[in-house]
Amino acid sequence: MDNTGYCNESSTSDEDMVEIAGATLDFSTTEDVPPLDRDKGSVMEEVNGVPKLMDLLDDPVPGVGTYEDFNTIDWVREKSKDRDRHREITSKSRESTWALVKSVSDAFSGWLLMLLIGLMSGALAGGIDISAHWMTDLKEGVCLNGFWFNHEHCCWTSNETTFQERDKCPQWKSWAELIIGTTEGPFAYIMNYLMYVCWALLFSFLAVTLVRAFAPYACGSGIPEIKTILSGFIIRGYLGKWTLIIKTITLVLAVSSGLSLGKEGPLVHVACCCGNILCHLFTKYRKNEAKRREVLSAAAAVGVSVAFGAPIGGVLFSLEEVSYYFPLKTLWRSFFAALVAAFTLRSINPFGNSRLVLFYVEFHTPWHLLELVPFVLLGIFGGIWGAFFIRANIAWCRRRKTTWLGHYPVLEVLVVTAVTAVVAFPNSYTRTSTSELISELFNDCGLLDSSKLCNYDNANVTKSSNELPDRPAGDDVYTAMWQLSLALVFKMLITVVTFGMKVPSGLFIPSMLAYYHHDWAIFRGWCSPGADCITPGLYAMVGAAACLGGVTRMTVSLVVIMFELTGGLEYIVPLMAAAMTSKWVADAIGREGIYEAHIRLNGYPFLEAKEEFSHKTLAMDVMRPRRSDPPLSVLTQDGMTVEDVETMITETTYSGFPVVVSHESQRLVGFVLRRDLTISIDNARQRQDGIVCTSRIFFTEYTPPQPPSSPPPLKLRGIMDLSPFTVTDHTAMDIVVDIFRKLGLRQCLITHNGRLLGIITKKDILKHVAQIANRDPDSILFN
Repeated sequence: MDNTGYCNESSTSDEDMVEIAGATLDFSTTEDVPPLDRDKGSVMEEVNGVPKLMDLLDDPVPGVGTYEDFNTIDWVREKSKDRDRHREITSKSRESTWALVKSVSDAFSGWLLMLLIGLMSGALAGGIDISAHWMTDLKEGVCLNGFWFNHEHCCWTSNETTFQERDKCPQWKSWAELIIGTTEGPFAYIMNYLMYVCWALLFSFLAVTLVRAFAPYACGSGIPEIKTILSGFIIRGYLGKWTLIIKTITLVLAVSSGLSLGKEGPLVHVACCCGNILCHLFTKYRKNEAKRREVLSAAAAVGVSVAFGAPIGGVLFSLEEVSYYFPLKTLWRSFFAALVAAFTLRSINPFGNSRLVLFYVEFHTPWHLLELVPFVLLGIFGGIWGAFFIRANIAWCRRRKTTWLGHYPVLEVLVVTAVTAVVAFPNSYTRTSTSELISELFNDCGLLDSSKLCNYDNANVTKSSNELPDRPAGDDVYTAMWQLSLALVFKMLITVVTFGMKVPSGLFIPSMLAYYHHDWAIFRGWCSPGADCITPGLYAMVGAAACLGGVTRMTVSLVVIMFELTGGLEYIVPLMAAAMTSKWVADAIGREGIYEAHIRLNGYPFLEAKEEFSHKTLAMDVMRPRRSDPPLSVLTQDGMTVEDVETMITETTYSGFPVVVSHESQRLVGFVLRRDLTISIDNARQRQDGIVCTSRIFFTEYTPPQPPSSPPPLKLRGIMDLSPFTVTDHTAMDIVVDIFRKLGLRQCLITHNGRLLGIITKKDILKHVAQIANRDPDSILFN
C-alpha cells in the first residue's frame, strides 16, 4: 500500500499552521532543527532462509523522536532522554581514559557554548550600535574626512571645534551645504528637510524589502515568539541563520530610518538566533529540544545585557519575563554568558565613552522623602499609558490582520516612515535618535551644557565658583518644554502604529522630564539656598521606567536594569515605587502585558504561568471525545495490520494515538506519536522487502508465533511511550492545568478504573482557558 498520501497530511497535526507576526509562511528549510536520532522500529532479517523478527534497537531510525513544525515538544520525554544519555556517559567514563575525557568535555560543553554566545552576540551588538549611529547621522550630512565617520567622530579630531559648539566643524557638511553651498536660509532648511525624508524612506524601504524577500520571521521584536518557543513550541527557521543575517542588517536600517522603535527587543531575538545556531556545534544540545531551550533562555539574558548594558538585569529579565523552564544551572550559565557579552561590547566601545549604552548616566544627588509622591504619580501615569498603548496597539494590529492594510506591508512601512520623518524633522527632540534623546533627558545640567534644557540664567555665576547656584530658567527651557510635550504626544501616537510592522521593531522607551522651579511652595521645605533641589534627569529616568513597566509589566528586572544604567544605589527606592505602581495600575486596567497580548493575538499555544485558574471543572468536562463525538482513535497492541494503521493515520490529524490491550478492554498500554509511527513504517519498508499491507504490527514485548504463510510482522514497541501521563476523570481542572504548566506536557490521558476514557491536549487546555475568560476558543487555532 502506498503511504505517500498521509505523509504530506501528517504535518497538519493537532497544532495546525500558524501565522507569525501577520505573515503566513511556508518553511521548506529546517536548518535550525536537524533530525534527532532516538528510538528504533523493527525489521526482518533472514537466518538460514527463515524470516526472523528483529527489533531495531541497535540501529537508529532517522527522524524518530523529532517533531513536526508548529508542534509542541514533550518536555518529559526530552528530559528523560538527556538523563539516559548522561547515565551512559557516566558509566562509560569508568572504563577508559578516553571515555573520561569525553565525559569531561561533555560537562564543559555548556560553558564553552555560553562563551561563544556571549562573544558572538556582543560583537553583533557592537556592530549594530556603530552602524546605526553612523546611518542616523547620514540623514543630516556627511563627513569629508571619510564618509564612514559619524558626526561626533568626524569632529573629534578637528582643531576648529569649540566646546560650546562641539557639533560644528568644517569637516562635517550638511546636505544643504554640499548641494546648494549654504547652511542658512529657507532653501537650506528645505534641502535638509527633503534629504532627511528621502534617506528615511530609503532605509525603511530596504528594511521591509529584505525582510519580505529573505526572512519574513525577522520582523517585529521577536520576544512574543521567543516566549512561545521557550515554552516548547517549534517554529522552524525563526532562529535560523537567514533570520539572524537579515534581522541584523534590517535592524540597523529600521533604527536609522527614524521610526519610533528601539533595538532592545530585536537584540534579544538576535542573541537567541546566535544561541540556536551555535547549539549545532554540540551534540548534547543539537539532539535535545529541552536542552536547547535552556541555552535559548541564557541567550535571552545576553540580548538584554548588550541592549541595556545590564548583565544582571538581563539574567533577571530572562527569569521573570521570557523563560518557561529556568533551572539553577541555567541561572549560572546565563550570568556567565551575559558577563562575556557585556565584556565583549565594552571592548568594542561602540559609543566611544567606555560605556555599554549611549544613555549611561551617573547621579549622586540624594532624593527627598517627599519626592516619593511625584514618583508614585509617574508610576500611575506609566501604568495608564502602558494599558492604553497595549489596547491601541493590539486594536491596530488586529485591524492590520483583518483588513486590506495587511496585504500591503511595504506601503504601510513607507507611509508611516514618511509621516514620522515629515513630522519629526521640525522638532529637534523627535529628529534625533531615540538613544540620544534619552541620553539628553537623563543627564543633569552643567555650566558647559549646550542643550536648550540647560539654558538657565548664568548672570550670578562667578568664574571661580565650583558650585551651581540657584538660577532661573531661560526662555529656551520653556521652548524646550513645549517641544518635549509635543514630542511625547507624537511618540505616543506613532509608536502605537509602528510596533508590529514588517520591520524589526522594539519598544521605544518614552521619557518624561521635570524642570527646575524651586520657588514653588511645595519645594521650600527641602530646597535650601545653594543646594540642589530636584534632579530632572532622575525624573526622566523614573518616568521611563514607569512607562516601560506599564507596557511590559516587568518589575524586578526593570529596576535592576535601570539601576545598572545609572550606577546609583540611592535611586532604587524611587524606581521600585514607580515600577510597582505602574504594574498595579496597568493590571487594574488590563491583565496582559504587551508580549502576552501579541501572543494571544497571533494564537500561539502559550500557557501563561501567571494566570490563575479558579473555575471548578473536572477533567471529564474538557477531555475528548465528548458525548456527541465519535469514539477515540486508538491502536491495539497486537491486533492491527500496517494497512489498518495507515488508514487511521490518513483519516485523522491527531499528533499521537493511545495503545490499548484491545478495543473491548480499553486497558491502557502506552502512547505512540504519529510522526514516530509513520517514520518507523517507512523505514521498515525500505530496509525489508517482506513488509506489506497485511503485515501485523505488535507493540508487545514478546511476539506470538506466526503462521508460515503470513507476511513478516513489524515490532514497534521501541517507539512507544510506556509511561504516558494519566489522570482520572474526576481530577480537578486546576490541578490538570498546573500539571501541564509545570511538566510541559503535550497531552494527558484520562482513565476511569484503569480503562482509557479520553485525552486532553495542550490545545484543549488553551481553548478551555479562553472559553472561561469569555474569549473565542477558536482563536487558538492557527491561521
